Amino acid sequence: MKLHEYSSHDATGLAELVRKREVTAVELVKLAREAHDYLNPTINAVIEFYEDAESVSGSDTGPFAGVPFLRKDLRASEAGRLQERGSRLFRGFRPTVESYYVQRARAGGLRIVGRTTMPEFGRTGMSESVACGITRNPWQLDRTAGGSSSGAAAAVAAGIVPIAHASDGGGSTRIPAANCGLIGLNPSRGRVSGGPDEQDGWQGRTRSFVVCRTVRDMAAALDVLCGPAPGDPFVIAPPERPYVEELGRPTARLRIGVATSPWGEMRVETHIREAVEQTVKYLETMGHHIEEMSPPYVSAEYRKLQAGMQAMGFDTWLDDTARKLGREVNEQTVEPVNLEQYRIAKRLPLSCAADIFEGLRKIRMDVGESTKHFDLLVTPSMPCSALLHGTYSTTNENLTVDQLLDSDAALYQYLAVFNVTGHPSVSLPLFHGADGLPIGIQIVGRFGDEATLVRVARDLEEAIPWSARRPPVFVKNNE
Repeated sequence: MKLHEYSSHDATGLAELVRKREVTAVELVKLAREAHDYLNPTINAVIEFYEDAESVSGSDTGPFAGVPFLRKDLRASEAGRLQERGSRLFRGFRPTVESYYVQRARAGGLRIVGRTTMPEFGRTGMSESVACGITRNPWQLDRTAGGSSSGAAAAVAAGIVPIAHASDGGGSTRIPAANCGLIGLNPSRGRVSGGPDEQDGWQGRTRSFVVCRTVRDMAAALDVLCGPAPGDPFVIAPPERPYVEELGRPTARLRIGVATSPWGEMRVETHIREAVEQTVKYLETMGHHIEEMSPPYVSAEYRKLQAGMQAMGFDTWLDDTARKLGREVNEQTVEPVNLEQYRIAKRLPLSCAADIFEGLRKIRMDVGESTKHFDLLVTPSMPCSALLHGTYSTTNENLTVDQLLDSDAALYQYLAVFNVTGHPSVSLPLFHGADGLPIGIQIVGRFGDEATLVRVARDLEEAIPWSARRPPVFVKNNE
């Protein structure tokens, strides 16, 4: 198999070739390494491609048998492998625990061949850090890949691997998916276990999944990764059938709420709003009932909660890490704005926890009431195109915590709220702007109803095919 052939397949397609014995898992890993060696010096998506990648374990019979896979350097852990979380503080850290996510990925046939770049601690939607450097968007190198699953999205968009681990606590899968022209699903709370030691990250707001290029890969990844595990605080109803079977089932007529007005302080750019309107026309043609919806929550109320949510427990986590690794939390180990958040956390009274949990409860209630009559919601993933590097960067010594949180609330106004509520939501790469950058459209389902998201995503993929679109920085463009 040639490199251009490798990069033309999605993960499901590569696994089928392995099952037919037209290519071996080791050959695919070697091709992923070759693609990495071509492109990583340009985009800086992979912080480590394992020296022993050709010999890593993985099932020979799973849906993704033999497919190379990259792990984000946060949340999902491989026992004995580095997990540095985009930070100098964690440099050299090797967890002793193997996450359930990693176990299920391997059982599904994925070969974990390395780890990807990310902003420090995953606490921003940009793609730069002191520890990892700048991860560049394959569509335009001067633009952010998005975060915090920065390297994962850049690597898949460029063709290094067809699928990669991502995690999302406030948009961190959907932001880079939108910026890099990929599918980024954040499943319902409880759909994918964070165990054995990350079940309740960020007050239950964080979930791990993948970024990929095709809906069938998204569906197959749900089948591989979903399911509860001992100790999970959130356990939801299992799917009625395998998600890949949903790809062959018809979509019922749905009542869909559409957001074209802002939910936060930033206005939606004209070309983004037009892309939402174009999506709606396709859905109307499919027979769905469309209604314009009002903002389901008050952005200012969410913004008030942000400082406490970001800070709560942050200081003890960093202090515990520093003590275990024999380091100090200071300017040499933590980036400026995160160091400021650490100091804020030190001053945070214990009583603020009750206010935060009550505020989150109110947001869940408000969104539930506002959306209860809809089967799906359609929103922009982002109100703007991918930003230039350096915008709201945590490496900027002049950026304050308030400025960062203000920008987060404005930029991710359609995303973070569904981390709070637990709804499943997916960014689909339906359009491109005149600037050549991808435009992501977010589809939000009812809680626990990934099946409808799979069917509607399939319908839109058929109506507006995107999987053949390639960025200027792509494997076969570099042969």
